[in-house]
Amino acid sequence: MSLIERATHSGRTSYYHYDPSLPVAIVAAVLYTVAFLLTVIQWIRYRAWVWSVMVLSAAMEAIGYIGRCVSVQNQLERPVYVLQFALIILAPVLMAACCYVIFSRILFLIVPQEARTFRLCWVPPRFITPIFVGFDIIALLLQLGGAVMITSVDGTDRDAKNKLDTGKHVAQIGVIVQLVAFGLFAVAAVRFNFTSKRFTGSLSERYENVGVKNYRIDGIVKNKHWPALLRVVNLTTILILVRSVYRLVEFTEGTTGYLSTHEWPQYVFDALFIYPCVALFIYWHPGKYLPYLGFRLPKGAHGSRDSGFRMRLESRGRSTLDL
Repeated sequence: MSLIERATHSGRTSYYHYDPSLPVAIVAAVLYTVAFLLTVIQWIRYRAWVWSVMVLSAAMEAIGYIGRCVSVQNQLERPVYVLQFALIILAPVLMAACCYVIFSRILFLIVPQEARTFRLCWVPPRFITPIFVGFDIIALLLQLGGAVMITSVDGTDRDAKNKLDTGKHVAQIGVIVQLVAFGLFAVAAVRFNFTSKRFTGSLSERYENVGVKNYRIDGIVKNKHWPALLRVVNLTTILILVRSVYRLVEFTEGTTGYLSTHEWPQYVFDALFIYPCVALFIYWHPGKYLPYLGFRLPKGAHGSRDSGFRMRLESRGRSTLDL
């Protein structure tokens, strides 16, 4: 007799609409926990404080799947089910914000001020972070509200169906907002991959070269091949888009739809698609390519060719250069 059948016989209903697999949940929990620990190590190593959002996202995924392991063995417990469901649903929304921030930093650090035009990426460069992060926050709140409504419904309530429908619609709106905003961002980011080729050498030209592949800033050697980071951002964007479409279809179908009554889509279109969004940035970490990954760019960094401010550089016998 399955856990679901035992729950039904005991007079209570499992929160899962299928018999969930513990081994698969354990594998996901282990993979995401390892990715989270490596993300923390790189975050500290490169002092990339703006990357704190990715650290939080990886932690949410790891805790979410650890919680799922616990929930699979305690299918009648609402709190742990709500916890794992909400964390797994919301983590990719924060990862999208990471893509916005890093793309914006690439624009400001790579492209001279006079070239940062609407034509360059079809989005006003200076408003990329506030516009898309703003939509991301709205999508996050809506999906959180919808997830809480869906998971808090008691099957014995008279108006259970109405509550489920309301939660489903709220979550749907949240995913749609995310899809529209992230879809526009995906077009801009992928297009910039081609329009940015004329700026390929601009970053390394600003700093003292210490080798064919590297430059040095504040004593830290950086890899000058930043287009590799841009390609990772593009790939991550596509993966999050596919995952968002999956969630939209799932919410649209409702709790009796195929995606909600079968477990494999959860791991294929969510766990499997989102994992590279964390893992790829461990190797192609923004701190490996870009300077100034604090929460704010230094004063003057928005200017053309970084004119008007001094940047400390460690070099062969020289301490400071005027750029």
